[in-house]
Amino acid sequence: MTESRRVALVTGGGHGIGRAIAEIFARDGDAVAIADRDEGRAREAAAALHEETGAELLPVAMDVRYAALVAAGVRQALARFGRIDVLVNNAGIYPNTPVVEMDEAEWDAVFDVNVKGIFLVSREVARHMIARGGGGRIVNISSGSAKSGRIGAAHYCASKAAVEMFTKVLALELAPHDIAVNAVAPGLIEVPGWSLTEEYIEALVGLTPMGRIGQPEDIARAVHYLASPRATYITGTILGVDGGSLAGRPLPLSG
Repeated sequence: MTESRRVALVTGGGHGIGRAIAEIFARDGDAVAIADRDEGRAREAAAALHEETGAELLPVAMDVRYAALVAAGVRQALARFGRIDVLVNNAGIYPNTPVVEMDEAEWDAVFDVNVKGIFLVSREVARHMIARGGGGRIVNISSGSAKSGRIGAAHYCASKAAVEMFTKVLALELAPHDIAVNAVAPGLIEVPGWSLTEEYIEALVGLTPMGRIGQPEDIARAVHYLASPRATYITGTILGVDGGSLAGRPLPLSG
């Protein structure tokens, strides 16, 4: 690996949006550590992307809920590549349960993965970036649900609102080290294995000015931009990639 190419660590990189993010870095010639709680899924993604792009891919077993496992995963990436230039915190879960039916374990699970996980991985990688010098990029995956509530997703919406404020504070703390911290907030994105009803999808698309569902590649391109040299003066920003769904209500003329 040459110094002209970067090293990216992508959590939840074995499928869906995370895999698309890993792919866009790999196609750019960067080395990518694909971290996933499912080690088999990480290995499959790494092998497939290496075959497709020729880039250096490393599968990393990482459960972001546990500090020791996060530290071990980061050490594995550093042992292979020597540095981490870009961190993408993508790992997340999104169950649907109304508040009055939700048990405590489900609430805790969402916050453990979606909030605590981002804290643990960011802390570990930021310590490395500071010690190494030379700056870095951290991009967190938030959601339009941080600003627009959704029935059955009180825990998810609240967790993503926490992610956005964490992003802003971390951006303030790491700016003196030339480490930019931003977030991408997707709207409705089509991912394999989703369990949404056609009724829900049609309703949400109807509220999206661009009139379509987003694709994982839409999010990957936004992440890649924020991690690029073209975004050197951007930090603490939440970039919405949602087809305009938070711009307002796409209603016909009122008169």
